[in-house]
This record gives sequence, C-alpha cells and structure tokens, in this order.
Amino acid sequence: MKKILYLECNSGISGDMTVGALLDLGADREVLLKALESLNVDGYHLHFGRTKKNGIDAFDFHVHLENENDHVGHDYEVSSTHERSHNHGDDHNHNDDHSHGDDHNHNDDHSHGDDHSHSDNNDHSHMHRNIQDIYEIIDRLDSGDNVKNMAKRMFDIVAVAESKAHAIPVHEVHFHEVGAIDSIVDIISTAVCMDNLGLTEVVVSPLAEGFGTVRCQHGVIPVPVPATVNIASQYGLKLRFTDNNGEMVTPTGAAIAAGLRSRADLPDSFQVLKIGMGAGKKDFKQANILRAMILLEEKPEEKMWVLEANIDDCSGEMLGFAMESLLEAGASDVWNTPIYMKKSRPAYMISVLCKDYMIKVMEDLLFLQTTTIGVRRHSVERTILDRENKVVETEWGDVEVKVCAWKDRSFCYPEYESVRRICKQTGMDFQTVYDRVRQISNRS
Repeated sequence: MKKILYLECNSGISGDMTVGALLDLGADREVLLKALESLNVDGYHLHFGRTKKNGIDAFDFHVHLENENDHVGHDYEVSSTHERSHNHGDDHNHNDDHSHGDDHNHNDDHSHGDDHSHSDNNDHSHMHRNIQDIYEIIDRLDSGDNVKNMAKRMFDIVAVAESKAHAIPVHEVHFHEVGAIDSIVDIISTAVCMDNLGLTEVVVSPLAEGFGTVRCQHGVIPVPVPATVNIASQYGLKLRFTDNNGEMVTPTGAAIAAGLRSRADLPDSFQVLKIGMGAGKKDFKQANILRAMILLEEKPEEKMWVLEANIDDCSGEMLGFAMESLLEAGASDVWNTPIYMKKSRPAYMISVLCKDYMIKVMEDLLFLQTTTIGVRRHSVERTILDRENKVVETEWGDVEVKVCAWKDRSFCYPEYESVRRICKQTGMDFQTVYDRVRQISNRS
C-alpha cells in the first residue's frame, strides 16, 4: 500500500494555499524556515497563522512583501529584454501569488499574531530576474537535489508558459523582482514541504476557475490568464469554470499542480490518513480553501484480461514461438490447452493473461505469430500475494528466491534457474537443493 497526496482544487490553487495546506498536513516549519534563510533573499517576511473560511478552520500562510501596497494585477509580472531596455526597471505594478485577493479576512485570535519570520539578507542586485537568475537562487538552497530539481521544474513550467503567452524566447522572460520573490518563496516552500512529508505520488482534481478580468503591467487581461491556460493545455490539467468573479488559479498554482501531479486518477479505494487546509485570501460563496489529503491506497483485487483463440492449423513450433513472443512482450501468463473443435479436429486453445493496456499488443502478436483469425476476450479478477525478489547466500553461492506474504505468513520459492544451476554443478537432485535453499532463506 502506498501513500498518495490528493489536492482538491474546488477553489482553485495558488502558491500560498499549497504551502498552507502542506504545513497543515504536518510539514516541519523549522525545516522550511532554515531552507528559506539559505537563499539569501530579502524583501519579504512570512506569516503563519489560522483563519476561518465559511466557518472552516484553515492554515493561513502568507508572504508579505515590502512593497506589497504598490502591486496590482495577477501573480508576478513578466517583461522581455526589449521591454526592460525601455522601462529601466521602474515599472513596479506587481502582485504577489495570491489570486485569491488582498482582502485578509482573518480570525482575530490568530491571524495577526507575532508568529512571523523575517528574512534579513540582501539580494538587491537585480531589478528583474530571468530563469537563470532564479536557478542560481535555487542552487543556494540548503536542501537536497530532489528539492532543487522539483523547484526548478515548477519554475520551468511557469517560464515556458509565459514565453508562449508573450511570444518571446524563454531566456528573455524576466520576472519583476518584488513579484518574483513571492513566487520563489511559494515554489521553493512547496518543494521543501513535499520532500519533508516524503510524498511522491500526487493526484490533482480539476482546477476550479473564475471569470472576468485582472489587471497586470500590460493592461487588463482575461481570466484565466494566458500563462495559466498554457500550463493547463500543455500538461493536461482539467479546468472547471465557476460563477465566481476573479482569478482562482494563478500561473504559480497551475505550475505547482502540473509539476507535482504524477498520476491521473485516484485509486478505487483508499483510507484518508490526514487532511490539511490551506486558506485563500478572497471570500467566495464556497469555502476558499485548498484541501490536501494524504491517502493510503488499499490493494484491490487486480483486474486482468484473458485473450483466447482456438487454433487447429498451427504447428507446434509456431505455437511455441508465439508463447515466447507474448511473454517477452509483457503477458503475465500464456498457456495452451488441448481441445477438440468442429469436425472432431484436435486443436489447441491459446490463452493469454494480461492487463488492459496490453490488450492491443497481445492481439497484434496473436494475429501475427499464429494462424488464428479471431480473438475473444473477457475480464477476470485475481488476488495476488505481496512479493519480493531476494538473493540468499548459500554454500553454493548466491541463489535468487521469491518471498511472498499472505496475512501473517510468508512463503519462500527458490527460482528455478538458480536451483537448476546448482544441480548441474553439484550433481545433487532438484528437491534436495530446493528444500535446502528454502531453509536458509527462512532463517535469514
């Protein structure tokens, strides 16, 4: 059974909502703060608190920017090299990664407490940052390569989407400094928290989005904004439009969803181990929260398919080669059954056990490698034991075994080729070697 992170984006997704939800799931705040301090970036301080959305308690994570009052528009702002040469770095119409607005409706008991973390370092060398500048900041991170690569991937997704939206090369996309700080903190914080929680399997629900327009440096643009649409299109994220006026999915939020998602669908059955709530900043008619759940996937009865063909005009050599080809292509099992067909002809029924995504491959091989002109199929269910391939040290050298488990019992099955090799080398009989290997394995 494996753990899965499920991001339920019924109120969209943004960077701060994601970080809040992951912290609410139990990500270590001190680990996060230590990582962010190693970036040597200032211009912000962090807020950690609680708030209520439609009566639901949620974690309120917020990156407060020093020039936050000067920001308008969506997310960070982007310019090209050409625009920068004319603007001289003076255009500071920015917004942080809070598509859910600037109205901070917090719980009075918690939201404006003293639990703030400040960055004391200086990094004012650039009024704008391109993707390479951001890479250099990420490389300063006091975390493992997994965190750095995850953060770079998410920023890559943003940069490519923005380059397409503005019709400029990726290396010419420049993030205005103050707005970029918010996204840097949100994306790196997401990567640090994911790594801290030890979660690698992620399912993302359809992203709920609003309508209308949002103001940015370039003027008024439609919701969803072009970069968000580009990310959704390229990475197969599903959007679901609502009647909420305003942006609910930011480019940073979409990039996080695309960068983290590892599987398309939830398992058929699971247990909910833990729930985290990340608060957005606007108030909608529904609770403006990102709900993150850690799920434990239960091992279901495995659904398989059996393909069958009755063959009375195929040589034994051809059937043998067909069996080899099917197994090499990924069939779980292949077997031949003697049968009698019409006119009392002796024949064979060839049967193939495979998973659903292998059906086409198996049918192609049956038509190519046998004389059949038709294949029937039906679904079956099977229960399989948990299994592990191990190597056991014996007096005859290393022997491969398969160890299977059922409830509180385990069973050891030495691999045929290993037992055969020992028999050939020593002249011992098969059963003696087989039993001796099982005994050694059970003691190890």
